[in-house]
This record gives sequence, C-alpha cells and structure tokens, in this order.
Amino acid sequence: MMPFLLFVYGHIVTGATGLVLFWVPVLTRKGAQAHRVWGRRFALAMLATGSLAVAMATCTLLDPLGTHPHQTDARFVSGIFGWMMIYLALLTISLAWHGVTVVTNARDRSANRRPFAVGLQLVVIAAALNCAIQGLLIGQILMVMIATIGIASGVTNLVFSFKPRPTPGDHVLEHIKASVGAGISVYTAFLAFGAVRLIPEHVFNPALWSMPTIIGVSLILYFQRRFSRPRTNRV
Repeated sequence: MMPFLLFVYGHIVTGATGLVLFWVPVLTRKGAQAHRVWGRRFALAMLATGSLAVAMATCTLLDPLGTHPHQTDARFVSGIFGWMMIYLALLTISLAWHGVTVVTNARDRSANRRPFAVGLQLVVIAAALNCAIQGLLIGQILMVMIATIGIASGVTNLVFSFKPRPTPGDHVLEHIKASVGAGISVYTAFLAFGAVRLIPEHVFNPALWSMPTIIGVSLILYFQRRFSRPRTNRV
C-alpha cells in the first residue's frame, strides 16, 4: 500500500497542477512566450500525471482489493481503476507528447515517425481496445464508449505523422488538437476517478463523463477554425 499511496499523492499534485495549467495556454496569445512556456509546463505535468497513473493502475491490477479496500468486487476494481486508468494515462501521455513534438518537428516532419512516437500511438490504440473489451466483460458500456476516443486519437495522430504531403501550418492545427485532447483526457480521468469520492451517485452518469469531451472538442473546433483563416482575418 505504501508505494500505491505515494503514487496517489504524487498523481493528485501533478494532476491538479495540470488541471489549472491547461487554461493558461488556452487563454494566452498563441505563439507568445507565455503560451510556449506554460504550454510546456502543462505538457510536463501531463507526462508526470500519466506516468504516476500507470504506476497506480499497475498496483491495482496486482492487488485490486488491497489497494481499494472500500470496494468488494475485484473484477470491477481491476476494470475501472486498473485497465481503464492505464488506458487514460497512456492517452494523456501520448497526446501531451504529440502536441509538443509536432511543433518541435515542424521543420523535420520525419522526426514524427521515429519508433518511440509511432510506438506510443500503437500502444494507446491497443490499450483502448483492451479497455473496451474489459468494459464489455464487466458490463460497463461507458468504458467501451470512452475507448473510442483513444482509438480515434491514435489513428489520427499516425495519419498526421505519415502524411505524404503536409501543408504549411497544419502542424499548428495538429498541436491544438493534441494539446486540447490532453486536457480532455485529464479532465475525463478526474471526473471518472475523482467523482467516485466527490459525487458517487453520479459516477457513471454519461452527462458527467461527456462534459470534458464536449467542451474540449468545442475548443478544438474554435481554434482550428480561427487558425485556418487567412492571417489578416484573425482576431
């Protein structure tokens, strides 16, 4: 339990930091120093949060009821706090990584096809498929629904990385999609796992789980529309 609790406390600190930092690059001027600095700090917080979540979920899979003594169903605990947490953690890591690297590699698109970057997306797709399967096994259809996001994310990230004829500036739109997607992932995870203790009666409410996706996708569409317009028309 001691390692598990240490992972939990670290996850809470980095996750709460990421929840707040997410809004700084969203609200600051895009491309400005503040946006770049705080955006990288947000990405680092997401990488740390995701890594700690993987460690927590691994402990849960090794000892479901020992790490969650308030629960009585080991299969349920393994599904929600094990497999789904690993999936969401890997999704958060991949999106944060992709969001930073597509900008860093803007002048060398081939760097987006390095083994680690490609492997990370393939791992996310595999984790999403496993999450869906585990959800079916324990009768949690929400796990299946949320897994579709990871599959779509991994596939579209790979499509961008292997795009044969990239257009100027499309890395900016990809950066927006991935970075806001990381925010969607961490807020979804917060509601999925934090709601168990804060508002347990609504923990499996689809409306609750869908809020980060609705808000995040709206932000993505807004910024993509804004940055797709000619520079002279931007506000």
